[in-house]
This record gives sequence, C-alpha cells and structure tokens, in this order.
Amino acid sequence: MRVLGIETSCDETGIALYDSEQGLLGHSLYSQIAVHSEYGGVVPELASRDHVRKTLPLINEVLANTGLTKQDIDAVAYTSGPGLVGALMVGACIGRSLAYGWNVPAVGVHHMEGHLLAPMLEAEPPEFPFVALLVSGGHTQLVQVDGIGRYTLLGESLDDAAGEAFDKAAKMLDLDYPGGPEVAKLAEQGNPERFTFPRPMVDRPGLDFSFSGLKTFTLNTVAEHALEDGLPDDQTCADIACAFQEAVVDTLVIKCRRALQQSGFKTLVIAGGVSANTRLRERLEAALAKIGAKVFYARHEFCTDNGAMIAYAGCQRLLAGQGEALGVTVTPRWPLDTLQPVETSGD
Repeated sequence: MRVLGIETSCDETGIALYDSEQGLLGHSLYSQIAVHSEYGGVVPELASRDHVRKTLPLINEVLANTGLTKQDIDAVAYTSGPGLVGALMVGACIGRSLAYGWNVPAVGVHHMEGHLLAPMLEAEPPEFPFVALLVSGGHTQLVQVDGIGRYTLLGESLDDAAGEAFDKAAKMLDLDYPGGPEVAKLAEQGNPERFTFPRPMVDRPGLDFSFSGLKTFTLNTVAEHALEDGLPDDQTCADIACAFQEAVVDTLVIKCRRALQQSGFKTLVIAGGVSANTRLRERLEAALAKIGAKVFYARHEFCTDNGAMIAYAGCQRLLAGQGEALGVTVTPRWPLDTLQPVETSGD
C-alpha cells in the first residue's frame, strides 16, 4: 500500500509518500519559522493561511521527486489532532478531499502517535513493547507502548511541556524563535558548575513532570544578574542556559530510568522536537546503558513535525482496515490512550 501523508498540526507543512513494502519513498517539509519569528511564537491564523498556500504545491513536489502520479497513491493519511484547530482543518480537508477525488481510502492520524512511531522509519527500529518519552513543545509524556494503539499513560507534565519551557527560557535570554535549539546552542558555551537549578518532582514517587517552577527559577536568576539593558552579560546568559538545560535533561533522564525500572522493559523510545537535543540523547544513552537498557529515536529531520511519520502511522491503521467516513473531523485535544488498537494476526 502506497500512502500519502499530510501533516499540518501547527507551523510546519509536511508531505510524504510511504510504501508498505518499499518504505519511505520521498518527503518534503516547509517550516513557517520565518513567518512566526517576529511574533516570538506561532500565530494560529497565519499558520492556517500558510498551510493553505503550501500543502498542494508540496504534494506536487513530492510526487514529481518520486516520479509518481496521483494514480499511484492507494490511500491518504492526514493529521486530525491534537493541534491548532485551523491548521488541522486545512490538512484534513485537503487530505479527505483528495482521497474522495482519487477514490481511495483516507485515515486521520493522531499527531503524537506519529511522533511515537517515527523511529520505526529507521533501519533498526525498536520492537514492542517499550516505554516512550514524548517530549515536544506541547507534550511531555511517558507512555507504555504494548503495540500500535495500545498505550498506557504513565506520567505527564502537570503544567508546561519541556519544549514550551525551553521556548520560554529562550525568551528570557532574548534568543530567537524557536527557542529550544537556541538555548541548546548557547548552553555549549556555559559553565555547568556556576549555577544549580532545581530538578522538579524527582524527589517524590511517580512519573509526572512539572516545569513551571524551573521556568520561574530561570526568570529570577536572569533578573538577579541583569545589567542596565535588562539582560545578564553574555557569559552569564550562557551559564544560565547551560544550567537550565541540565536541569531539564536530568529530570527527563531520571523519570525515564524510573519508568523502565517500574515497567521492567529494556527499551526506551524518545520522540518529538526535544528528542533532537544532543545533550538529552547523550545522557539517556549513558544512563540506560548502566541498567542494560537501550534508547531509540528518529533521525533529526523526523524529530520535528513531518509528513513521513503521518504516512507511516496512517499506513499501519489502513492496513488494519481502519479509515474515515466522508465527513471531516479534527480533534484539537485528543488523549493518546483513547486510540483504537491495531489488531495483528497474533492477537
């Protein structure tokens, strides 16, 4: 089965073609960073308009690059939630309309399931069951994964997601949008010994997260060392970025290790935009090696939102006989553990 994947949940337009036998055939991504950077964050109306402008041209681009035509497509998968409702509607309406016009089935895909399954696109994918850390600008969750659609929520952030905390810390340090990569880059120049930031909720049982207190601690540290222009000197900014990143990474590593020990699993998958953070990958690999566990993640280009993960996840559900009726429905808030399981021959 050859599936066209469409991702428009936020500020990136992703298109891909996935073949159930040949694997990923091609993909393309358009980022709206330039559109939203002057506002310091995503403006939903502008995001929707840009998806309208870019989705069909990107589909044509991917088809041209792969040497395929619309007659070669067997199904369409599109992100139907969670995300910005206007942005979701653009991709869902285009995807469902194309499927109707081409007389092929369509399926709506959960955005975070796409992220969770993105490592399956690699040459050495993880095997079920495993624990997944979904960490992005909108989500920080630990999930037990027993199969596709078989998800048990183990813990989540009670306030800010880790990626959101990175973005807010970047604003405090007057860094460009998106803030996560900028904080990580600045942290490389910092002295990790100068500041010690709190590791929230690691001294109590459970697998939930909280990053609002860490955000406040960062704000207070910036204010305490601010000069006349309202910011600390360059080295102090780097030291603060370093301390902030270490606190977030430490917290995530501690909770991931705890989740594996509680579940008895030996495999961790990290997915979502923050999973591209090099320091997080290094620390997780080192920490899990000590307990005989292994970590898997997608290549960097598939850590952020992309069409390939939607095409793959959609293909698995389509092969299991799932699909959508003619009506278009999007779900801006959609718990991952409410998804329908994908039945296999061994079930």
